[in-house]
Amino acid sequence: MGIKRQKQSSENANQNKQLSLGIGDSGEKPISSPVIISHILPAKPTVVFNTYWQFAAERQKIFYKKLENAQVPWTDDPILSTYKFTNAYRASDRTSQYLIRNVIYRDDLPSSINEVFFRIILFKIFNKIETWQLLEKNIGHITYADYCFERYDKILTETMQSGQTIYSAAYIMPSGGKTFGYTTKHRNNLKLIEKMMADDLPQKLADSRNMHQGFDLLHNYPTIGDFLAYQFITDVNYSEITSYSEMEFVIPGPGALDGIRKCFLDLGGLNEPEIIKFMADIQESEFERLGLNYHSLWGRRLQLIDCQNLFCEVDKYSRMKHPEISGISGRTRIKQKYSVNVQPISYWYPPKWKINQAIEEDIKIQAASKSK
Repeated sequence: MGIKRQKQSSENANQNKQLSLGIGDSGEKPISSPVIISHILPAKPTVVFNTYWQFAAERQKIFYKKLENAQVPWTDDPILSTYKFTNAYRASDRTSQYLIRNVIYRDDLPSSINEVFFRIILFKIFNKIETWQLLEKNIGHITYADYCFERYDKILTETMQSGQTIYSAAYIMPSGGKTFGYTTKHRNNLKLIEKMMADDLPQKLADSRNMHQGFDLLHNYPTIGDFLAYQFITDVNYSEITSYSEMEFVIPGPGALDGIRKCFLDLGGLNEPEIIKFMADIQESEFERLGLNYHSLWGRRLQLIDCQNLFCEVDKYSRMKHPEISGISGRTRIKQKYSVNVQPISYWYPPKWKINQAIEEDIKIQAASKSK
């Protein structure tokens, strides 16, 4: 998978807090250690390993509390109540939900491979709902057939000049100035999209056999590194362009590498993608081992992308929960505080997942119970 195993540091003595069969002489009932087998040596988890599963279960519980319109607080966890964390499932986050429902699956927009890919990559380049809405407001129906560089550039330039932000802060989109020659990032990014379309990338993705192949196709483009290529191919796979399994391929981002470092003192011969795959494989047994009442996404297990994201979120969470355990970046604070977004989300997922009917049935049951 191309990611070299990160060397584990033993400089911080506190990092040596490994799980064991006997927790100590505290008098509390010990939690059994997970048995981790690899092709070289057994991995050595830290106390953050348990926190990973506890965080996933509690974050998913909050998701369902919101869905039920339950009154706050949705959790007794002071860290989750104070700071902003993404959902256990990537597709449940507000931006992903908007992409799926308002960008990809649109009855009023063309459904050809070219048109759907153009909408996805245009949205994801900026990764900001407000930017998509801005373009729609000024252009109307967004289609590749009617795309005009000058028109898009004018809208985006005027928005920036008014002091508004057109890019999300979730991740950094490289400027691409050395490749495309513009001093303004969004112009280079628009030219990047044009190049993808001219290269017939949408059809190449549709013809690709698996997610790794699709990742490579995106990764070949300037400014698209490992992290962005993996994020983009995951978003493309929400559509009908591709039908990859999300359990075959994963690329850990910087935050996930930090989280893995905090969860494991030693990876036991596995590399980071293999650790993520291992976590996905053992999820049910770990929730059971810890006595966690975990509710999946209407029967959908955590996929590799979700387990990768959870490592990133647990990296942040453990800055408060386990400040004595350091990661790679050395960050000690969580920047974003949680604030309630009053705009409700009507959760809806790619139809090929076959879970939307279960959501509708849940909503009907909730409505019936409230009317009694």
